[in-house]
Amino acid sequence: MSQIYRLDFIVPEDALDINRHVNNLVYLSWIIDAAVQHVESQGITKLTRAAGASWVVRSHSIEYLRPAFAGEHISIWTWVSNVRRVQTLRKYKIFRLEDEALLAHGETNWIFVDAQNGKMRSIPKDVQATFEILPVEQEKALIKFIP
Repeated sequence: MSQIYRLDFIVPEDALDINRHVNNLVYLSWIIDAAVQHVESQGITKLTRAAGASWVVRSHSIEYLRPAFAGEHISIWTWVSNVRRVQTLRKYKIFRLEDEALLAHGETNWIFVDAQNGKMRSIPKDVQATFEILPVEQEKALIKFIP
């Protein structure tokens, strides 16, 4: 799995709120979509299902720095910062491509659970091995805006 997954798109009109900028809940939807696409692209979803498990969110944290507007080109970068016995910490940065502005950043704690009973389970070794971790101490060196 490459350490950083990048999802690029154009902000649609329906992402806007009453203030005519992207609604905060849309950012949340975007980061979840980026995370899901990342794990699906690497076969993790298939391995998870084969293990009779699923991923659920324990917590989200997003800091909004600048607004985004319809028609702007957005890039979401996501990576896994650590994998523990039953959880992963995934981080995000959201950029506007036109001016390379950092719009938001955040993180999500994802928990590995049994698909039948919803209880936390240890992440199987084959699933753990699929994640390429970007440790905190290496983030600043690697997470630079590169259009």
